[in-house]
Amino acid sequence: MPKYDEFKGKVALVTGAGSGIGRTTAMAFAAQGARVVVSDIASDAADETVRIIRDRGGDAIAVVTDVSDETQVRALVARAVDAFGRLDIAFNNAGLTQNSAPLADQPSDTYDRIFDVAVRGVWLSMRAEIEQMLKQGGGTIVNMGSMSAVVGIPGLSTYSGSKHAVLGLTRGAALDYAKQGIRVNAVGPGTIDTPMIARFIELAGSDAVMEPIRAAHPIGRTGRPEEVAEAVLWLASDASSFVVGHILMVDGGYSVQ
Repeated sequence: MPKYDEFKGKVALVTGAGSGIGRTTAMAFAAQGARVVVSDIASDAADETVRIIRDRGGDAIAVVTDVSDETQVRALVARAVDAFGRLDIAFNNAGLTQNSAPLADQPSDTYDRIFDVAVRGVWLSMRAEIEQMLKQGGGTIVNMGSMSAVVGIPGLSTYSGSKHAVLGLTRGAALDYAKQGIRVNAVGPGTIDTPMIARFIELAGSDAVMEPIRAAHPIGRTGRPEEVAEAVLWLASDASSFVVGHILMVDGGYSVQ
């Protein structure tokens, strides 16, 4: 990973940082010298991420947060500022997936569950983060999109709709605040090797279930959490200073087929 000296002493907030891409990205920010606010709805998972960061010489705190709850999101940003004095970077990563099914076969609570976290959660998080960043004179925000933000995927219409919404929020907010020193972008992962994928394989009883998924990515494999973290850090860094309202696809070519 490139060296980002500008992250030293900066404050980075990562939601959904208890596992997978969120944990890996929180660790990457800490390795570059940032002080990290680790947010997750699961307290044990958040604490474990903080433990790993501290064991490696980094500085981090855990804040248990349901990002669909406005009061908790505001408290999260306030805690970041209380602990570290400011908020420079936010990676709004928290989200959920859905069981694959045609739209007419999906129960109503699928929509509520997915959109409450992936869309309302990003909206609430950005609003609170931007309010703080305006007080400071700037900052950077990266939202968690997906390859599903730019293409449709059979059986995942609700999830895809939520990620299309995240992309719209990203682009609109980017235009709202670009002249005020706040850059807003998104990252669009393909299928990434995370604990969720491991559980999927375990339930299927064989790694063979992943063969068609890997084959669907032109690169011929699934991605690694570190590859997404690299993209997030670049979008949050000065190296991407002229990048505004963009979704950086990290999907092995899936979305350009």
